[in-house]
Amino acid sequence: MEKDLPGFVTTRLIIAFVLEAVRLVETGICGADDVDRACRLAFGHAMGPLATADQAGLDVLREVAAGLAKEYTHPAFATPDLLDRLVAAGRHGRKTGRGFHVWDDAPARPTLPPTVTKVLLPPPGEPLPAEAADVADIVLTRVATAAELDKLTLEGESDPARTAAFVEVVDDATLKVACAAARALPNTLVKFRDPTKIPLEIVIAAADHSPGRLVCEAGDLEEAGIVVDVLEKGSDGLLLAAKDANDVFGLTGLLRGSSPDLALTTLTVRSIEHNGLGDRVCVDTCSHFGQDEGILVGSYAHGFILCVSETHPLPYMPTRPFRVNAGALHSYVLGEDNRTNYLSELQAGSTVLGVTTEGRTRRIVVGRVKLESRPMLTIRAVSESGTEVSLTVQDDWHVRVLGPGAAVLNVTELKAGDQLLGYLADDKRHVGWPVGEFCIEK
Repeated sequence: MEKDLPGFVTTRLIIAFVLEAVRLVETGICGADDVDRACRLAFGHAMGPLATADQAGLDVLREVAAGLAKEYTHPAFATPDLLDRLVAAGRHGRKTGRGFHVWDDAPARPTLPPTVTKVLLPPPGEPLPAEAADVADIVLTRVATAAELDKLTLEGESDPARTAAFVEVVDDATLKVACAAARALPNTLVKFRDPTKIPLEIVIAAADHSPGRLVCEAGDLEEAGIVVDVLEKGSDGLLLAAKDANDVFGLTGLLRGSSPDLALTTLTVRSIEHNGLGDRVCVDTCSHFGQDEGILVGSYAHGFILCVSETHPLPYMPTRPFRVNAGALHSYVLGEDNRTNYLSELQAGSTVLGVTTEGRTRRIVVGRVKLESRPMLTIRAVSESGTEVSLTVQDDWHVRVLGPGAAVLNVTELKAGDQLLGYLADDKRHVGWPVGEFCIEK
């Protein structure tokens, strides 16, 4: 039997195959080189799926996948965010020189995407090339002394938008030059020789009220993450020589700023069950929680209850505003990028999502996790839409959850009909990542 449907047989097969390869890279399971090498070795392919995509053009791949996704509802044809971001960044594959891989034999490209700012830094001691005005949007000038900065400031008055200083901070004198440049110029790039971030804090503080942009060079993605958090604001920009596409999108995530708000929902308690002995997890973080803030924890991947920190006074012990007595070790805890972890998986250096009763969120680093055997109870609740949510916590009056209006509720005093705050997720989970598969949890 033959049936006329959109898409050739080979097209449907290769698109689903390539998109799944993209997802492996997007989720951090492996890099593009690893995916292609595995397929060449395991399947005998002459070229891996991501190299094939680069050859065909990532913009073409996205358009074809979008057409198939429109016609068919199967998740195999849904375009990953990574593919969308690569295309938006002008990384279309071999024809632009970069896609998932770097192509040295790419044809010359006459223009760059409009989102790219072209910056020129001439080699030390060499004069500015005559064609610089036609090539660069911003021209960096190396500055090491106050006199050199004064000269650049005067010369830049004719074209301030293109004027920028590059200051390598190696001592107190160059630190002062960097601070002055950040206050005086529209663009300043700083590079720090020593690993301490104290000089960067000083420059950021000096530039705080200036209209110019302060950009800091970072050696790797880890250092970039530190720079972003300095003085809770970081520099205005980062300069990073990315090793691969993972670095590019890791940096994009760092610069995206605050995590998105969540739409919390009201849950109504249906029952409380005392379970007996079990293992519960306390999450000790590196942050001071607000009184209306906690973390979202639940037994099911589709529903969570907002567990409050030990910020509120307790009669028999001091407050511990860094701690959440979160629940049984099997429980899910919601983290960044809509990903979950089991409480049992958390350890020093892990991250969770701090959530307020208004749904505002922030990234919080875990400093320590304590797992201890305690009596347990299970809270069963339901949303207005009928979705059931469950949470198993320590059976103790000191353990609390949050309700509407930031009400602090002791779990041992909860009863049927009481209202809690929670969050409903449409996704099922596989190793913490959201997936659109059929799954029943009860």
